[in-house]
Amino acid sequence: CVPCCQPCGPTPLANSCNEPCVRQCQSSTVAIQPSPVVVTLPGPILSSFPQNTVVGSSTSA
Repeated sequence: CVPCCQPCGPTPLANSCNEPCVRQCQSSTVAIQPSPVVVTLPGPILSSFPQNTVVGSSTSA
């Protein structure tokens, strides 16, 4: 998404390219946010993994 936004940003087509790019960025960011958290603490927090999942669900709710 970054490479798509950069070239389209300075160009007058920023509006057209930004619309799909922003949507993709937002979707990717939302889907990536929870991913790194779980991936960052997979080994050391393996024991607390089930607790983390419950806490995450409660926080999201």
